[in-house]
Amino acid sequence: MRISHEAIYQALYVQSRGALKRELVTCLRTGRALQAPRSRARKRPDGMVTPEVMISQRPAEAADRAVPGHWEGDLIIGLGSSAIGTLVERSTRFTLLLHLPRMDGHGVEPRVKNGPALAGRGAEAVRDAIASAIATLPEQLRRSLTWDRGKEMAQHAQLRIDSGIEVYFADPHSPWQRGTNENTNGLLRQYFPKGTDLSRWSRDELDAVATTLNSRPRKTLSWRTPAEALNDQLLLLHQAGVATTG
Repeated sequence: MRISHEAIYQALYVQSRGALKRELVTCLRTGRALQAPRSRARKRPDGMVTPEVMISQRPAEAADRAVPGHWEGDLIIGLGSSAIGTLVERSTRFTLLLHLPRMDGHGVEPRVKNGPALAGRGAEAVRDAIASAIATLPEQLRRSLTWDRGKEMAQHAQLRIDSGIEVYFADPHSPWQRGTNENTNGLLRQYFPKGTDLSRWSRDELDAVATTLNSRPRKTLSWRTPAEALNDQLLLLHQAGVATTG
């Protein structure tokens, strides 16, 4: 006999008309007490996603995690359209957090028609934040970035030019294709709860949270930390470079 995960969720949530019992809610890491049926999922415009940037075109080396430099990314959304960007390296689970502060004029009415997204998570702001973070990495660690189909990546072509990283998009309604990032975002919700204003966090505070996460031993890394795993990869790249030049 087989049973789907969706059936299990429905069995749990139906106990209280679509919500978990109060004592169960306190045990949830995400604090999400309600479940929205899949039929309610919004359809987002994805005209920016063309066949050549689909995840099916991503190099096979990214799938087996054998080669470092392949990243997954997304936004954590908070109150008032505030957001924090997340980048996770697939082989080491090393995490970078993107600071997306409010822009000047946010909250001032009336808004300029077709103007920039002043909440801080518009396409230009996200492009610049990713390019700035990627620029701090060696070229060998800038191979690809896989993102959800959010409008914040509308300028992915310019990002590719600015940073040199190849950008790919997951299939619709397929979060498991960015499973490393999804899991990391779940861990980050312990620091950035839903329903809070994420714009209040400074760049230094985001760096501190990323350091904490990167110093956390992982079973999947044989109990190394992501920081240790990344350092090991950098040493291997350095040794390979020395051997080549030698």
